[in-house]
Amino acid sequence: MISCIIIEDEYPAREELKYFIKNTSGFELQGEFESSEEALQFLGKRVPDVIFMDINIPGINGMTLSKIIKNLNSMPQIVFITAHKEHAVEAFEIEAFDYILKPYSEERIVKALKKLETHFNEKNVSDIKNERISLWKNDKMIVVDVKDIIYCEASERETIITTKFDIFNVNFTFSEFEKKLPVDIFFRCHRSYIVNLTLIDEIIPWFNGTLMIRFNKLKKDVPVSKKNVKDFKNLMGLI
Repeated sequence: MISCIIIEDEYPAREELKYFIKNTSGFELQGEFESSEEALQFLGKRVPDVIFMDINIPGINGMTLSKIIKNLNSMPQIVFITAHKEHAVEAFEIEAFDYILKPYSEERIVKALKKLETHFNEKNVSDIKNERISLWKNDKMIVVDVKDIIYCEASERETIITTKFDIFNVNFTFSEFEKKLPVDIFFRCHRSYIVNLTLIDEIIPWFNGTLMIRFNKLKKDVPVSKKNVKDFKNLMGLI
């Protein structure tokens, strides 16, 4: 099931969207919220696969809220449903999945829901089968075993991938590349780092309750941000 929530302060608009979601197989509506504050309280405990969101909502607006959401460890797909077309460019700059203008037709919202289903079906297949990945270097495509990736680092619009054997700079955003990695062995420990949990050599206590991950062969330390420490400890079986 594709989990989702609605952030919309207008009752009729919220009810209409609920109707379409509940009549589309494969979606599970986990909550509906009228303000950004209510939504953030929920998101602090659980992050759904999809967030349907208006831009003009009480508290911080939907565009600012989406930027906060994009820093969460599990990044949901965001679908804006709004009467304001002037935010469309900014929405896609933050990699929104879709941008739907009110008043929308039934055909338009159904199309968006089917597009989401296709996306998550493809992602699930990728998570299962994607044991190898092709990366460009020096005008050649190199096939790399995913398990040989040690860590990934965000660098503006590129991602730097360090493997056991080489380093690659790829023209994927960090968020795009993260989606290509199997979630059972890779963890986003920091907004700028993803690590292979199976290749960590040392875990070092650091300042203000944070941690540092050490890869001895690389002589490289990678930070675990404070908000990710609890999840990281659970994954690594730390008390």
